[in-house]
Amino acid sequence: MLDDRSRTLLKTLIEHYIAEGTPVGSRALSRFSGLELSPATIRNVMADLEEAGFVASPHTSAGRIPTARGYRLFVDSLLTMRPLEQHQIVEIGDSLRPSHPQQLIANASQLLSQLTHFAGIVATPRRTTPKIRQIEFLSLSEKRILLILITSDGDVQNRILFTAQPYSPAELVEAANYLNQNFAGLDFSQIRTRVQEELQQLHQDMQALMTAALDASNEALAGDPQPCVISGERNLLDVEDLSSNMKRLRQLFDLFEQRSSLMGLLDQSHRAEGIQIFIGGESGLAPLDECSVITAPYEVDGQVVGSLGVIGPTRMAYERVIPIVDITAKLLSSALSTQTGK
Repeated sequence: MLDDRSRTLLKTLIEHYIAEGTPVGSRALSRFSGLELSPATIRNVMADLEEAGFVASPHTSAGRIPTARGYRLFVDSLLTMRPLEQHQIVEIGDSLRPSHPQQLIANASQLLSQLTHFAGIVATPRRTTPKIRQIEFLSLSEKRILLILITSDGDVQNRILFTAQPYSPAELVEAANYLNQNFAGLDFSQIRTRVQEELQQLHQDMQALMTAALDASNEALAGDPQPCVISGERNLLDVEDLSSNMKRLRQLFDLFEQRSSLMGLLDQSHRAEGIQIFIGGESGLAPLDECSVITAPYEVDGQVVGSLGVIGPTRMAYERVIPIVDITAKLLSSALSTQTGK
């Protein structure tokens, strides 16, 4: 545990470093901390903080900069939050008016990016597996059949099947009746457990049509949206702390493109309560070693369905970014819940 003097000096150092981006020396700490301490005393405290791993000394300067451990202590117990002003909250709310869920999620990602000047990311809600309500076949030509799928939530999907042989209207009606009688009301995980066994009972011609129809149905209904939406990645090119290391920056952009590792990180936020902050190596992802990720879960009708956040450098204005992430999550939750209630 640090004493009050050490905590005050560490807080002053981190705030000054975040604002200025240069190592902080004893003179600046004496001027801005409000403590009446001699330069020798400040140097001794800084040496203790460095030994404890809260600050580090760059080779090129006598000043010190915070480490990931220093930032962690800062955000956990030293940070003075800066709540958003009412007009800012209203502007965010206006940008997240109830509309199509995918549009709302895209808007939230763009908002996070615009307000923080970093990368905004929103994990999309996991889509529930749709159930089939009705299947119809319509002959388009001798070997082209239109498959019409209607799901239990009213979604209609069309797919064209190219068959190896022609089917008569009577055969198409027979096939549709069979599928509707045997599979209506089931989702595809349930259908898969039954389909192979039941299709073997059909004669070969009809089995080919059924298999093609089910493959096309699965493809049509399993097309989930992107697992996450990212906006403002290019903002990170303007962050001096990141852009000076091109190798790390390329790794970071590869991470954005690949996304699955990011989804694992967002899943941790999904399962947690409230704001989560991953500083540097805490994310467990090497490309984020020089970044901080601030996330929050969002809800629909009181149930957590996804998470959103901001990715930026470890040297960020946490007191400003954290409230932006928090309010955006709350307003996205409200907009999505209002939309589902319509």
